[in-house]
Amino acid sequence: MKTYIAKSLLQVIPVLLIVSLIVFILVRVTGDPVALMLPETATAEDRAVLTQALGLDQPLYTQYIKFIGSALQGDFGTSFRYGESALPLVLERLPASFELAVAAMIFAVIIAVPLGVISAVKRNTFMDLIISSLSVVGKAMPNFWMGIMLILLFSVMLGMLPVSGRGGMEHLILPAFTLGVGLSAQMTRLIRSSMLDILNQDYIRTARSKGIFEIVVIGKHAFRNGLIPVVTIMSLQFTSLIGGTLITETVFAWPGLGQLLVVAVNTHDMAIVQAAVFVIALIVVISNILTDIVYRLLDPRIKYN
Repeated sequence: MKTYIAKSLLQVIPVLLIVSLIVFILVRVTGDPVALMLPETATAEDRAVLTQALGLDQPLYTQYIKFIGSALQGDFGTSFRYGESALPLVLERLPASFELAVAAMIFAVIIAVPLGVISAVKRNTFMDLIISSLSVVGKAMPNFWMGIMLILLFSVMLGMLPVSGRGGMEHLILPAFTLGVGLSAQMTRLIRSSMLDILNQDYIRTARSKGIFEIVVIGKHAFRNGLIPVVTIMSLQFTSLIGGTLITETVFAWPGLGQLLVVAVNTHDMAIVQAAVFVIALIVVISNILTDIVYRLLDPRIKYN
């Protein structure tokens, strides 16, 4: 296991290099940052001076080599919008995104686990039909629409919760619920499917034939083995929540990484885009390694070479 983790950590290097290369090229071929940074009244001389100052007059490969050298030192450039180093700005927004992602994931797990297990145990019953229908509806509702509806209901009409911003727990409820509903719907269906496969296994029938209580069969023998695909989707969804909650963070004015990335893309702030994508890629890679470790803890039969 230690050897596998060491090899996985070494694989982080080429992955991040490929990600940095793709982002570096895409950012530079999608527009002219000099035109965005200078006013319309700027002269050709002003453009030439700024182009040279940013190093944009050099070949792309030279720019990339310098970019990698600076990135290894934690320098992704200076944001022309904020006038500060890009990486600290990204790291400053990261805790807010983590807070929202963790809250949404906790909400999704609390809802999805019992509903998924009940739906599998009560297969083809009225209860299963209700849970399956709710899962479909929850997955079909767009996040931005649900967020707006929740604001209108709980903030505008009832005045119970704040409309936007980050503060206490009351500010977290609506955005976390908005993100968690769609995720819980997806996890519920996955847990149901996984549990149905497990409940048809021979060792489950053997446990039941021995007279073991049904709650022990479900909780100890079936549920733990049915968690592996759930852990996979949780890992994938959590990393997407970190960098992909663009619409939800915008609707609720949540000061997270997603909102910062949207503004950076709209203003063509290359330094912010590069730093944000680099950090998100690192989180994804580390999350995948942790997921493999959890697999091993859930099922000791899994071996890594």
